[in-house]
Amino acid sequence: MTTFLRDTATVFSREVRPALRNPVALVFEMGQPLLFLFLFGALLDGAVGSSWQWFVPGILVMMCLTGPMSSGYSLLVELIGGSMERLMVTPLSRTAMLVGRALKALVLLLVQAVLIILMAIPLGFELHAAGVLAGLAQLVVFGVGLGAFSFVLALRSAPGGTLFYVVSQSILFPLLLLSGVLLPLESAPAWLRAIGQVNPVTYVVDAQRALFAGDLADPSVVYGTASACLIAAAGLALGVRAMRKGLIRG
Repeated sequence: MTTFLRDTATVFSREVRPALRNPVALVFEMGQPLLFLFLFGALLDGAVGSSWQWFVPGILVMMCLTGPMSSGYSLLVELIGGSMERLMVTPLSRTAMLVGRALKALVLLLVQAVLIILMAIPLGFELHAAGVLAGLAQLVVFGVGLGAFSFVLALRSAPGGTLFYVVSQSILFPLLLLSGVLLPLESAPAWLRAIGQVNPVTYVVDAQRALFAGDLADPSVVYGTASACLIAAAGLALGVRAMRKGLIRG
């Protein structure tokens, strides 16, 4: 266990160091969420009840999808460039390589989420501390699974990379649109609501909105937490298996 933790810390340090050297990139990555927050959120003001309580959790889920979901891109770049092969010949634990990379994506996600929440408070967002902490914890679990799936996709896509771009982009936007992140699904046609019901992200979004409203006892919290845990368990299982089976040659 001590070796695993040390290897995880080593990989995490290696991955997070470039981000610390260039904090401007962290803010730049928040450009699209901020545009949605200030422009789209203002348009919804009053249209869906307390719009900021409804919209801010959706923005955070969107960031979780676009951040950890695309975190495999850095792995793909290293695979194509050959630097990952040099790392694979070291005695580092393959599982630690996966977890360390996932932790880096999650730390950046949490920093961005806190900044978004702080910016939303002057706009009318009400801060329910217990609900926000529980919501962020749920996002971490959700993000672990998404990041792991992204790494598996990167491994499968090497050395060309085309598969990664095609699959990630073709999945990302349907997951967003069919989860009610931007617009409530209640006003959608019946067939669209039916598709949304089988989208696991929908349950995470509903749970986030309940938590950020301070309603920790809402049934949607249970469903959303179960969905996040299942995604995390499946992603980690596939990711660890991919690492251990040596999908990276070297």
